Amino acid sequence: MGEGLIRIGCCGFRTSRESYYALLDAVEVQHTFYQPPLVPTLKRWRAEAPAGFEFTLKAWQLITHLSSSPTYRRVKRQLSEEKKGEAGAFRPTATVAGAWELTRECASALGARAVLFQCPASFRPTRENVANMRKFFRGAERGKLAFCWEPRGGWPCETVKGLCEELDLWHVVDPFAERTLTPGRCYFRLHGRRGWRYKYEDGELEELRSMLPERAVSYVFFNNVEMRDDAARFKEIVESES
Repeated sequence: MGEGLIRIGCCGFRTSRESYYALLDAVEVQHTFYQPPLVPTLKRWRAEAPAGFEFTLKAWQLITHLSSSPTYRRVKRQLSEEKKGEAGAFRPTATVAGAWELTRECASALGARAVLFQCPASFRPTRENVANMRKFFRGAERGKLAFCWEPRGGWPCETVKGLCEELDLWHVVDPFAERTLTPGRCYFRLHGRRGWRYKYEDGELEELRSMLPERAVSYVFFNNVEMRDDAARFKEIVESES
């Protein structure tokens, strides 16, 4: 992946792709979480992006979220009752396995190097959930993909750290809310310190830079109302050092 490389962007384009490509060098694709686009569409995105631009993507929600999640309202393809019953929580089902295969095809089409597995707050650190995570991540064909895990269900630090080490995962956090337990593998998602309408100050962006390792690839994605401007300003801070 190279050394000293900080990939900076937004959670979603939130604008025309052409103007986004001119401003930033990475994006976290959201479409793949709700309803993965067709592979030819993603190949077109890859082809139109400049050389060196990087895509990461959120894994399809059928892997992580139960079908009772409100996010399923944005699933466009009709799911059978069987698929709904099998979806989510990394369970060892044909539906979860198929959702990973489709996510992996999307990653390949985009030339992505990292996939985000974002879990709902309802995914708690139960014995069953931990066992299903182990089965899923040990069995999922990943190639050279980095697997990035965002737990949000009150998981103890020692459990998260242990699973990240055991299953070769990056611990995904908002660094102003929680400290990553994989400091050499940083994947940050910034949601605003006091909510979505927050704009980061220059001093905070400089503090953010200090949280990142010096000789490792890092991902920093903004997800607040001023995401494009904040990401662009942070990119300037990083580039001013080189």
